[in-house]
Amino acid sequence: MARTVFGQFRKIAIVSSIVLFAGCYFAPYFANRAAGGGTDAVEGEQHDVPYNVNDSFLLIQDVLRGEGILFEVKSDDKLVTLWKDADTRAGILGSIVGVHPQYRYEIEVVPNGDRSSRIIVNVRTEDIPDQDLDKYKVSTRLNLFGKIDQLAAKFPPSGGTPKEGGVNYALLPNEDLKALARRATGNEDNWRQIAQDNGLKSPTDAANLPSVWIRNTLLSEPKKEAPTDN
Repeated sequence: MARTVFGQFRKIAIVSSIVLFAGCYFAPYFANRAAGGGTDAVEGEQHDVPYNVNDSFLLIQDVLRGEGILFEVKSDDKLVTLWKDADTRAGILGSIVGVHPQYRYEIEVVPNGDRSSRIIVNVRTEDIPDQDLDKYKVSTRLNLFGKIDQLAAKFPPSGGTPKEGGVNYALLPNEDLKALARRATGNEDNWRQIAQDNGLKSPTDAANLPSVWIRNTLLSEPKKEAPTDN
């Protein structure tokens, strides 16, 4: 009987050791899941714009810079924003087991016709619950597509606009692009579009040019003269 009891005790000890080892191995995993970790998800959105791939890619970068978002430009008209901490914190248990809620955007522009392209944005998240994913979509978080359309409406890309139907202006003494834009279009802010159309980067780059081209859509309407009594 003693031998039988000892044999049973040895089996119980072996099983207990296996269970204890498994618990030590899997405990961090279950603790991580319980603290909201272990989730890696991707949500995608897309937006079509009437501009070529290069102009669309530049618009995206301008909007991201305006929002103070750091990014890394990849090849083939792709970019990735740097990881950013999520609003939801991991908590004490989550921090212990390595939970780090964060997200970033992976953006790509693909051709969608002769003079149009499609902007594809994936938000990649880590340790963010599935029910919170919608909060980090680029349309919700940044209104990226809306801001791209607003910027393009204010400063239309030149890639699809022919250099026709405009007027060549000679700069006056000590006049830069801002002053020219104010004189010719009535809005100083139009200097950016004028610079883009002429391959310039700053308001003073046109100092040595014989003339500067301004598209008709920017030109001020001629002032109507008050009627006179005959």
